[in-house]
Amino acid sequence: MYRIDSEIQDGNLFTPEGRDLFMGSDLERDVADIRLKLEAVHEELLRFAERSNQQHLSSILDGCRVDYSRAILGYALDEIEGGLEANMVGDCQMKAVCKALFSDLLKGNLHHIKAGGISEEAIGGARSKMEDMRRKAPREECARCFSEAGRLLEKQVDLFRSLRVYRDPDIERGSIEDLDEEGAVRGLLDPLGSGQRLQIMKALALETKSFSALSKLTGLRGGNLLFHLQKLSEARMIIQRHERGDYMITARGYKALQGISELYSDLFDLGAGEEREVSPPPARI
Repeated sequence: MYRIDSEIQDGNLFTPEGRDLFMGSDLERDVADIRLKLEAVHEELLRFAERSNQQHLSSILDGCRVDYSRAILGYALDEIEGGLEANMVGDCQMKAVCKALFSDLLKGNLHHIKAGGISEEAIGGARSKMEDMRRKAPREECARCFSEAGRLLEKQVDLFRSLRVYRDPDIERGSIEDLDEEGAVRGLLDPLGSGQRLQIMKALALETKSFSALSKLTGLRGGNLLFHLQKLSEARMIIQRHERGDYMITARGYKALQGISELYSDLFDLGAGEEREVSPPPARI
């Protein structure tokens, strides 16, 4: 640029050499602009491809969940029908009536598999209803039928536990007693104990992001942003695809973020930000 100014001052801009110099400078600027625009387009195409891949993966996972739920429900329904038919008293006039009552009670629990959760109250309600029916049983032979229905009910509870749609309060209390304080702080509370790191985690839960995109999102630059990313990476909450690649949340990180969201919803009124009253489970005797 200094050379161009000097050519103008010397009056040489309109010579062939001056025109070539001026046009060359313009060309360099145009090439630089084009390069920047191409880089922006390339980055946008990468983001689009990543979003498309994530959406495709999500649709596959959703389909797997639906198919898996159908298979589990089919198995559970067959177990109810087969168990009651084979193990209830065969020569009882009330068999059809009692079988229908047991079947309705047991099948009514299965919709919780699709719902993704069942409460302790619902489990307790099913057990209480079964016990009420048992007390009203008119004959001693009824004990065999109730034994089978009770077995199927407890087998359902075991299924709910294995699918993680139900957790016993005693098991949850035991996990609190066994909690490793140092490990919890080091592996969970410290890495996520920052508003900026939570902001990063929330963003990565939706899509992968580059370092520059996270910098723009958080307002952090260079080493400051790198510090937070390293904290999350060391705790295995996020990973970087490759050197200079995008960052993405891990299954561990997503589960931790989901747990924080659920805990916050349970403890606070999200609309008003007011703390809710939460009663601890009764102590075991």
